[in-house]
Amino acid sequence: MVRMVSSARDSSAGAPSLINWDLAASTAARLAPPGPELSAGEIGKAVENLRFNADISVPHVHDITGLDAARDLRDSHVLVVDRASWSKANTQSFAVMLQPALKTMLDSRSGVSMTPAAAAASGAITGTQLGAVLAFLSSKVLGQYDPFAALAPESNVPPGGRLLLVAPNIISVERELNVHPDDFRLWVCLHEQTHRVQFAAAPWLRHHMLDEIEKLSGNLLGNMDSLVERAGAVAKSLRDRTPSDKTPGRGAILDLLQNPEEKASLSHITAVMSLLEGHANVVMDAVDSSIVPSVKTIRQRFNERGKDRGVVEKFIRNLLGLDAKMRQYTDGAKFVREVVAVAGMDGFNRVWESADFLPTEEEIHNSKLWLERMGL
Repeated sequence: MVRMVSSARDSSAGAPSLINWDLAASTAARLAPPGPELSAGEIGKAVENLRFNADISVPHVHDITGLDAARDLRDSHVLVVDRASWSKANTQSFAVMLQPALKTMLDSRSGVSMTPAAAAASGAITGTQLGAVLAFLSSKVLGQYDPFAALAPESNVPPGGRLLLVAPNIISVERELNVHPDDFRLWVCLHEQTHRVQFAAAPWLRHHMLDEIEKLSGNLLGNMDSLVERAGAVAKSLRDRTPSDKTPGRGAILDLLQNPEEKASLSHITAVMSLLEGHANVVMDAVDSSIVPSVKTIRQRFNERGKDRGVVEKFIRNLLGLDAKMRQYTDGAKFVREVVAVAGMDGFNRVWESADFLPTEEEIHNSKLWLERMGL
């Protein structure tokens, strides 16, 4: 697999010690579980095949979505990576996304002195914690479109970002499901390339999402005293919750939210993510057997695999809010299908014209409200 050659940069100017990004990346690389055993020749063939499927998936995305942005995607790159490289790439993206929030945190603590040694220790702790989370996630993610890393200072990422295909995970899942590798890889690429097309069709979307993330994280981190108190309460709740606890969880971040502004920010981000993930799922399932011969078998087996997760993994997924993310796929796909059924794909595509046309969380669950607001 291709490894990222650029070093992890701390784009959070003035706050290099709050999170040790290099340590986060190295911790994730060290803790990530090993992938499937492959010879050098097998690795080379897998990388070549994933690149091929990534290329041929774009015309299919264009045919299904009707978005002209799918005609030419030269402003971004497709990279086939391993788990360590995926983790390092995400530390770079997080550095961009969290820069305003980290600055807000520093500003709120301007009157509190901290020795360099204490600051370094604090950064090491948060870096190690982030690395542990990334290590777990690095074995679960099949692909990811990253529109943010290009905004990092001195970044060598193209303006449109990068699409990461995590080869060991794709190979592991296709073996686990016992499905045809070519079919599965094209199916995955259809989903991930759709994300790439979404941001190309809506150039304003990247900065809109950054603004919303800044708003949410700024609210959370702006009042450190309040955050510490809430985090303590959440930690106690999590200590009392066991891996066998059947109570549906919302993820720790939700338990930190209290005021209406925080909840409104999260609601909007949730709606946008549901839209993006649901739309990509609709595209990947819209192909017929002439394109992906075993598409129905793949979807059925892919949906069923979640039932076999162990108790500990389910607990971790619950803690990180990953099950809530999976519901975004379902809710968003339902919204897209309902809108397309009424207004056609051209009517649905109005969503990419302006941030004002993005659905609210309420509209995601009731597509008629969005259709009425759009005059469709």
